[in-house]
Amino acid sequence: MNRSVAIGAGVVAVVVAVVLYLSAFTVSMTQQAIVLQFGDPRAVVTEPGLHWKLPVVQNVIYIDKRILNLNAPPEEIIAKDRKRLVVDAFARYKIVDSLRFYQSIGNPRNAEDRLKPNFVSSLRNVLGDHTLEELVRDNRAGLMKKIQTAFNQAAQQFGIEVVDVRIRRADLPEQNSQAIFQRMQTEREREAAEIRAQGNEQAQRIRSRADREVTVAIAEAERDAQIARGEGDAKRNEIYAAAYSQDADFFAFYRSMEAYKKSMKGENTTMIVEPKGEFFRYFGAESGGR
Repeated sequence: MNRSVAIGAGVVAVVVAVVLYLSAFTVSMTQQAIVLQFGDPRAVVTEPGLHWKLPVVQNVIYIDKRILNLNAPPEEIIAKDRKRLVVDAFARYKIVDSLRFYQSIGNPRNAEDRLKPNFVSSLRNVLGDHTLEELVRDNRAGLMKKIQTAFNQAAQQFGIEVVDVRIRRADLPEQNSQAIFQRMQTEREREAAEIRAQGNEQAQRIRSRADREVTVAIAEAERDAQIARGEGDAKRNEIYAAAYSQDADFFAFYRSMEAYKKSMKGENTTMIVEPKGEFFRYFGAESGGR
């Protein structure tokens, strides 16, 4: 009898343990839970800790409370200025209404597939109203904020709040990039040729001005030299005249000696003149007598 009671108590204990095990569930700090009964939501648990449910007839699904990433594949988008762009972007979101999230999406693993079309649509709608220049240089931060607002409005139906949108890269398609590169290269070559032509023109202008200034300087120097020579010759003649007036015979003699010296330079000087000419008057007997 005692043995049967002990076996029965053991069986009851096991059953109670199994029931307790199937009834208990825990929620961590990074999770929220939805208690389902035959697929219908019965309770939403947001507080971390140990919680209870009906065994067998109820089950629990967990939904992440952390900020999650949504990566969209690179998309080709036509901007307002008709330029094609390949945009690589991602969004960060969190689930703020787990019941609505479950009712609209179901399994959390399906969230990315359901959200991507809305994210891409927001990218296309916002960037399609702006130019490439605005995206690349002028208003990139503002455009990301607009995309976040548009995507957030679309994601509210899923119980999701979009906290950030980032554009990692916005490039032209490869064929467009090559065409733009060629156009930029041609433009830079044209600008370089224009700058070189302007430089050559400026250099020619500077050389012409320098040549003109040199010519003027040489002419002025020659003029000053001629004036100086004329003044020197006048001064010399004045000195000669003064000397001549003091002793005309000596002056005549001096000039003849200078003429002899100049005419007899070199080793092979030959002169054919009449001995009794005026040129040799100081070589005669009478001149010696003077």
